[in-house]
Amino acid sequence: MTAVPIPRVSATDDPERITQVLRQAGALIVEGLLSRDQVQDLNNELDKPLEAISSGSKHNVDLIKEFHGSNTKRLTNVTTHSKIFRHQIIENELVHAVAERVFHEDSGTYWMGAAQVIQIGPGNKAQPLHRDQSQYPIFDLLGSKAPEATMNCLIALTDFTEENGATRLIPGSHLWEDYSDLGSPDQTLPAVMKAGDAILMSGKTVHGGGSNKTTDEQRRALAFTLQCSYLTPEEANPFIIGLDIIKSISPRAQRLLGFRSQFPKPSPGLWQSDYSEIADVIGLTGDDPALERLRQGINVNV
Repeated sequence: MTAVPIPRVSATDDPERITQVLRQAGALIVEGLLSRDQVQDLNNELDKPLEAISSGSKHNVDLIKEFHGSNTKRLTNVTTHSKIFRHQIIENELVHAVAERVFHEDSGTYWMGAAQVIQIGPGNKAQPLHRDQSQYPIFDLLGSKAPEATMNCLIALTDFTEENGATRLIPGSHLWEDYSDLGSPDQTLPAVMKAGDAILMSGKTVHGGGSNKTTDEQRRALAFTLQCSYLTPEEANPFIIGLDIIKSISPRAQRLLGFRSQFPKPSPGLWQSDYSEIADVIGLTGDDPALERLRQGINVNV
């Protein structure tokens, strides 16, 4: 089988075109999603928290330990650790323009499943191939025709090379008939990128972190997933992020992190208190314009 190249687009391209490419290929590389200054400032914020944690998995199950990587650091609760993340990265207009096109028509609102910094160290083996949506098994059973459950945005914070563990993808695997088929390593392509470039990827697409064959390079990335708001997120953000931080960010970001009610189709609302918007109950102010677009069924001109 001839491998389909990983499409590349620019962060200045039309979101409608980018969404169409994503639907066709299942994954793409957005060149220049972050500026050089944003990458530098973000890395500066993340250096100390990363130094404070150890490599490897906290789990005892061998399969999970292999998935997490023996020489990989995974820093979670990025919202608390990084001002750049909570005010700039999760506010990226291109990512939201694509996410609204992906989720609004089928599912309604979306929120963040998890955000983590993934730093693959020298000698780490390739991650087992997987689909991100597989932690919600019903979507794999429904196959390629299912609504999108998740969308991953993985931003390179160092250059990605085939040698240092660039994420490996199988473009087109989101269209396979049999979702029990995870392909094989020889079907994958490395997502070679410059720092600041990003992968946008459907939760249906087979992928995995590459093996770091270098002796001295750390491959660092920031991954955050967006998902249907009727699915339980991976991170329990309302229990780990302080309300003082939440009050400093936009209503859209608050909803993304679970501090506002969710409105999947055709639900009258989830994540409420006494049928009231949870933001009102906990003292948050302001409105999220995306909700009005959703109510009007608008899925363009975001």
